[in-house]
Amino acid sequence: MALTHDGDGVHRRRLLQAAVTVPAAGAAVTAAATSTASAATPAQRPGRGGRFDGDSPRFALAVLPDTQYLFDADSSDPAPLRETFRYLVAERAEANIAFLTHLGDVTEHGTEQELRLAADTFGTIHGSVPYSVLAGNHDIDGSTDDQRGDSAYLDAFGPRRYASMDSFGGASPDGYNSYHVLRAAGRDWLVLALDWRVSDAGLAWTQGVLDEHPSLPAILTTHDLAHADGEGRAQLSSNGTRLWEGLIRRNDQIFLALGGHYWPPGRSVLTNDAGHDVHVHITNYQDRYYGGAGMIRLYAFDLARGAVDVETFAPWFLARDPERRAPLEAENIELTGDTDRFSLAIDFAERFGGFAPTPPPAPRPPAAVMPRGTVAYWRFDGSALPAPGAPVPNGTVVRDLSGNGNHLTVSRLHDSGPAALVVSDEHHGGQPAHASLRFDGGQSPDRGAILTTGARAPLNSLKFTRGYTIETFIKLPEPFEGEHAWMGILSWQGRNSEAGKTTGWSPDEPTCSLNLSGERFLQFVVYPHRQDADPTSWSHALEVGRWTHIAVVNDGRRTVVYVEGSKIARNPTQASTGIATLGKPFTIGATQFDERFGQGFYGWIGDTRIVERALERGDFMTSAERPGR
Repeated sequence: MALTHDGDGVHRRRLLQAAVTVPAAGAAVTAAATSTASAATPAQRPGRGGRFDGDSPRFALAVLPDTQYLFDADSSDPAPLRETFRYLVAERAEANIAFLTHLGDVTEHGTEQELRLAADTFGTIHGSVPYSVLAGNHDIDGSTDDQRGDSAYLDAFGPRRYASMDSFGGASPDGYNSYHVLRAAGRDWLVLALDWRVSDAGLAWTQGVLDEHPSLPAILTTHDLAHADGEGRAQLSSNGTRLWEGLIRRNDQIFLALGGHYWPPGRSVLTNDAGHDVHVHITNYQDRYYGGAGMIRLYAFDLARGAVDVETFAPWFLARDPERRAPLEAENIELTGDTDRFSLAIDFAERFGGFAPTPPPAPRPPAAVMPRGTVAYWRFDGSALPAPGAPVPNGTVVRDLSGNGNHLTVSRLHDSGPAALVVSDEHHGGQPAHASLRFDGGQSPDRGAILTTGARAPLNSLKFTRGYTIETFIKLPEPFEGEHAWMGILSWQGRNSEAGKTTGWSPDEPTCSLNLSGERFLQFVVYPHRQDADPTSWSHALEVGRWTHIAVVNDGRRTVVYVEGSKIARNPTQASTGIATLGKPFTIGATQFDERFGQGFYGWIGDTRIVERALERGDFMTSAERPGR
């Protein structure tokens, strides 16, 4: 039971538009109001089956706080917890649930009968989802630390219970502290499950576990860690202060610390000795209707977005027929207050860099990134170019490394000066070459620089009727200053009307170009060799200050554009076979209109490759695992 009681702690009810589920890739948590409490929920959807994916960049940690009122002598009711466990098993693959951790106070009195019933209830999940359980003050003699010796709790939830779990790493000699190692998002994570009163010997054991796993990010769980003030800010308790001073602050690995015991919930961010954030959270719902009803909190880690999305809900209530939910059941389906549903922004590479630095990938040689059908490949790390920071002189030749002779020659537009094109060592993290060109194009007046193929380059006339893949890397400056609407990234020169096209936006538009609109939407427009049409793909708004990989893939029938390996939404279904090239130069850095260049590109352009067939995503330049296919 909590030592302080500040009331409900949730003063606002925000009923959800969306289902209560781990967000899909790239999706933000939605907490907008809606008019009904019976919207679609995950418990109303069948699980998809399948297995936990340890390599996906997205996974969930389930957190279960004090369940003591569900295991309280002759008033015990394990049904809510059984439903919670059934939910986690059924949804494990879809939500990619890696682990469940219980924060203590499993039972009200710690009797053999209560603990036996709780242990039997955990059988619902045993063998399906790995988990940890730690002792709260109601599970054992609250006046003693982890050197208390044998107990009914230790018989029910001691180390023997976890021995068959692949995640189980070991326990302290007394049996009241344990640790698990999880494989999720392609790396190992450490979960520490510490007794509610850790002795000096327990702290020394925990430090030993951290020392044995120095590169693993760690999540510390315990029962008594912090309580919340009136604003929902977590404040360390006396025991939490002891853990902070004696363990957490000096071990940079610990980035998340979770406790129960007190209500209402709360959260804070503390700064450790390495100057990094440690998120401290209180999770406890025993004060709510039906003792919390087995309510769980899901921490949905998304390493692709650099975020952890947190949600709190009761599967037992979610499983009920909406038409039959009692008022308090409907009210407690999900908690949407600021301490129950929120997102954490975490740059995982930066946060873990002090103890588990990620070595940057080495540049890849050209031969490693020229699959079958490569007709042109340009990169900007060659000896023919000046050092980073220096302008690229007009007339400089950037060789086509495919061996097909599609070399590019540098020139400047209008009266642009040396700064219009400069060598840079900036690059996309997945780019083969660790170099790029910085273009300083713009309007009013028009300015910029371009790289064009020679008059007899084979690329000028290729029709690509069997398909093609065009890839490049770009980065837009931050801040994105000036007027740059409809600037070109790459294109073939010439008017589409010269190829006999009659249905496009303008007869003076080139036959193929990749451009950026004023809203920073990518536009890929192509006049196919075979069809009299101009199927056009549109992306979302590209971020500034961030490198982006772009791939245009045509299989001889239609075109699909990918941004960072993700298919964009606005790809036309129109038939599109080949490119109506006219024997005129291919250009990087601008797009003509009526055979005249206006403004040039503004930003960075990296490696650019053209392949005379459709590539799979795993064969894009960003993939180092499948070279030369």
